[in-house]
Amino acid sequence: QVQLVESGGGLVQAGGSLRLSCAASGRTDSMYAMGWFRQAPGKEREFVTAASWSGGSTYYADSVKGRFTISRDNAKNTVYLQMNSLKPEDTAVYYCAAGQVERSPYHYSDSPAYDYWGQGTQVTVSS
Repeated sequence: QVQLVESGGGLVQAGGSLRLSCAASGRTDSMYAMGWFRQAPGKEREFVTAASWSGGSTYYADSVKGRFTISRDNAKNTVYLQMNSLKPEDTAVYYCAAGQVERSPYHYSDSPAYDYWGQGTQVTVSS
């Protein structure tokens, strides 16, 4: 089992920045890929970004490319999401997820590829 706890959400004005963190605990010895997803009110959860275990491969949704950056520090069992140039449409609950994606039939952007999920952190971008 892996437990994930997100932090760093909050209220920010459009054009501002936030940095989310996701701390993992439990069975962190396995090589988990890490992803960030988000869900806005009334919408389905959507993929934001993901990183392979080593961090050498990263993936981004088109809507966040060039603005968001995922990184991970495996020594600290933590993954980060740096969000710059935030827009009101980025408002959502952000969830981090862990999974052995490369051992699954799914892509990094697919929710079923991930076995563990955090409780989410709210990001609100005002216009």
